[in-house]
Amino acid sequence: VHLVESGGGSVQAGGSLRLSCAASAYTYSTYCMGWFRQAPGKKREGVASINSDDTTTYVDSVKGRFTISKDNAKNTLYLQMNNLKPEDTAMYYCAADISPYICSRLRGVGDAMGWAASWGQGTQVTVSS
Repeated sequence: VHLVESGGGSVQAGGSLRLSCAASAYTYSTYCMGWFRQAPGKKREGVASINSDDTTTYVDSVKGRFTISKDNAKNTLYLQMNNLKPEDTAMYYCAADISPYICSRLRGVGDAMGWAASWGQGTQVTVSS
């Protein structure tokens, strides 16, 4: 197992959560890591990414509310989520070795599973109104 997420849970709207993704040294060293999410009955979508020079990209719906960051000493990726909304409810997945095209756009064609070489098992985030 190369990616292990934690930090999900249930919160009320307006609350905060911080997701963590512990990675192996090899996986952490890839060009781009990020967070994706998938709600029931919907396709997996990109949320945020960060590349090796710390350039970050966010999907419009989370800009100003979510922050992606890395702790290089711990080989850990984070997603700080503030002012959560019910529409943020989903399973959140950590991904590594994301293709450069997806890294800068957080969207693409085809099966999302093909957008990154490594995926975590997911952590559930539930936001109630």
